[in-house]
Amino acid sequence: MEITKRAALYVRVSTSDRGQTIENQLTPLRDTGARLGWNIVAVHADEGISGAKGRQKRPGLDALMKGVTRREYDVVAAWSVCRLGRSLPDLVGLLGELRASGVDLYLHQQSIDTSTPAGVALYGMLGVFAEFERAIIRDRINASLDRAGREGKRLGRPRLAPIRIDQITRSLNEGRGVRETARLLQVSPAKVTQVRRSIMAASKTPDREPTDMGQSSC
Repeated sequence: MEITKRAALYVRVSTSDRGQTIENQLTPLRDTGARLGWNIVAVHADEGISGAKGRQKRPGLDALMKGVTRREYDVVAAWSVCRLGRSLPDLVGLLGELRASGVDLYLHQQSIDTSTPAGVALYGMLGVFAEFERAIIRDRINASLDRAGREGKRLGRPRLAPIRIDQITRSLNEGRGVRETARLLQVSPAKVTQVRRSIMAASKTPDREPTDMGQSSC
């Protein structure tokens, strides 16, 4: 006897989707579920939310993945891969969570079903492409750093101007705290902390007394 799969549907539309609606995505997914004999136990939706946003800002996706972790579903179905995310590493991470929980993925537009041999191969392929993308990004960053070094450009955040350092020092000496000083002078608390550490280091440096060359050291 074939076991009926518990299916969760995920749909998403953003404000930039023209003519796309939640129902437009749900209809073909429900038709697929009826054809394949799924028992649709949950529908998760994010409406008016960009796919570029992370899981923490997409309550529908977050609820879906929590259900996956609890093994409440056997298959997750989405209208298209772009509904799940815009970043390849994020997509691979999501697929990894599904795979770890033994949950299959069905993508309607791409005709991908990871319960099939071809779908299983997709997991490995996406992992390779994600690593390739990370390598490209890493190489670009390193190339940019090397070019900046050759051109003599200073990397990192700009230094504070001397007049700003004097203002921070004066504020701290008047008894104000780091956060109050930062808010008053509109600088980051980290910069104020940096100046305070410099003040403390300078105050701990002992003054050297002049050596009397005529006095015996005995």
